[in-house]
Amino acid sequence: METLLLEAKAVSAGYDGRVVLTDFYLSAQAGEFIGLVGPNGSGKSTLIRVFSRILRPLAGFILAEGEDIWKKSAPWLAKRVAVVPQDSSPAFDFTILEMALMGRSPHLGRFSIEGKDDIAVAWECLKLTQMEEFADRLVTAVSGGERQRAVIARALAQQPKILLADEPIAHLDINHQIQILDLLQQLAKQKGVAVIAALHDLNLAASYCDRIVMLGQGRVVASGAPAEVITAENVRHTYGLRAQVKNNPATGRPYITLSSRRAPAKSSATKELKIHVICGAGTGAELLEELIAEGYEVSAGVVNVMDSDQQAAESLDVVRVEEAPFSPISEESHRQNCALAAEADIVVVCAIPFGPGNIANLKAAEAALRAGRKVLLVNSPAIENRDFANGEAVALFNELLSQGAVAVEDMATILSAIHKSN
Repeated sequence: METLLLEAKAVSAGYDGRVVLTDFYLSAQAGEFIGLVGPNGSGKSTLIRVFSRILRPLAGFILAEGEDIWKKSAPWLAKRVAVVPQDSSPAFDFTILEMALMGRSPHLGRFSIEGKDDIAVAWECLKLTQMEEFADRLVTAVSGGERQRAVIARALAQQPKILLADEPIAHLDINHQIQILDLLQQLAKQKGVAVIAALHDLNLAASYCDRIVMLGQGRVVASGAPAEVITAENVRHTYGLRAQVKNNPATGRPYITLSSRRAPAKSSATKELKIHVICGAGTGAELLEELIAEGYEVSAGVVNVMDSDQQAAESLDVVRVEEAPFSPISEESHRQNCALAAEADIVVVCAIPFGPGNIANLKAAEAALRAGRKVLLVNSPAIENRDFANGEAVALFNELLSQGAVAVEDMATILSAIHKSN
């Protein structure tokens, strides 16, 4: 018989009298990896807050190992439930080892300090998260992916039975996303931890989760195995998008490709500009659709197959440079990307998270600028918050600006800059 670790019974929750989650039920067993998916505002983060006792539900109960979490002490709960928050930016310069040791707090007495056993647990968690070589490094001096693994190490040092993760791969490049999800899956399968994670990417959720709960407008749209939840109808109903759902022959799990929500406009004589969009991780889909609708000739790259930007480019029949799923940019893909950028009149670099695997996208923009092309750099969120390449992305970005690239903030300023070039 499976061990039931967490239960939500008829839970409703909200903020300042506004209900954002209604009549929610869930049970999580040892060793399960459960994904919470849905549009922004659907209640994913609210559920994580309710499960971790940050937010008291308006109705219903949350049980951990059969006990009402609101009737137990904070140390009791911290020994059973750990949280990986969405924003893991440190406030102070702790070392990675010190950060992991913070997870031992629930197991210490009021005036106790960490003993040999606590240090041994912290080291075990650093090894599990492949962070032991960074033990003496300051948390502010590591990459975003490494910092996220350190946060997970701290959570694991609590030795929880339930791990809650609120968008644990937000703002990470694809390499770090895979590392984090591999780790969460490993914790569930090898350590018997019940992992509940709020995730944006439906394809990644389908690839990793044992069970998926799809939320829409604060209610459960569907719950079950990935193939039961990730359907064209559910995606249309919940996200308002037309999608094709196919079966991945390698994994047996579903994956989706998006269809355009509107037909592209025909090119007009006044829209003869060629625009190359450097994007990925969902940062360019809306812009590609807008540019096609306005009649521009558009290309895109480098996008990974199954990435939402690749799916958008495919559905819009945009010329594009593709790379294998979850793979770094190869020399050939980089060469093709530079060629498309050189052929364009304007190159737009979207707000991509940059890591070692895709830093070549910025180098393609640099080559375009040297070739006399106009380059627009989207800087919201700021590049400093998207650099997971040990400062290389910030340095390249600032070099592009010094050479004449133009910083833009949103869709309106991008389109305005393009229109002025007509």
